[in-house]
Amino acid sequence: MRQVAACEILRERIVHAQAVYARSLDDNGGEGWADCFAEDCFYIVTTAENHQNGMMAGLMYADSKGMLKDRIAALKEANIYERHSYRHVMGQPLIARRDGDLVYAETPFMVARVMRTGETSLFATGRYLDCYVVTQDSILLQERKVVCDSSRIDTLLALPL
Repeated sequence: MRQVAACEILRERIVHAQAVYARSLDDNGGEGWADCFAEDCFYIVTTAENHQNGMMAGLMYADSKGMLKDRIAALKEANIYERHSYRHVMGQPLIARRDGDLVYAETPFMVARVMRTGETSLFATGRYLDCYVVTQDSILLQERKVVCDSSRIDTLLALPL
């Protein structure tokens, strides 16, 4: 019974971490997004086909927290793109396994894109394949593979998914 309760608490912590992640992208333009990751981290946006074939090709790729911060800084200071925002909708995380402080989970997602005109469209669907570092005080992403269902990704992929 204690193990079930501990698993539920862990799932709730992951759900909360994902809500913070989505809010940083959806409502804050990426501000605080990198804070969802451990210092030593990996982030990739790829297609299901690339993932299935073990290809590391990504539409976005970062292998450090510094690269994540640079991505957001570039969006605010250097890149020019049509103003838009996202709205993330996530399913329940499935905890695949736990190995000490590392927790591996898979979560389905949908992201709607809202253009400055108000037009809203389904932008991406897929799943997050995550590895979290879980301590008593924090839960941070060590690895997030964003595996998109479609091989066709709109070229307006500016913000991370």
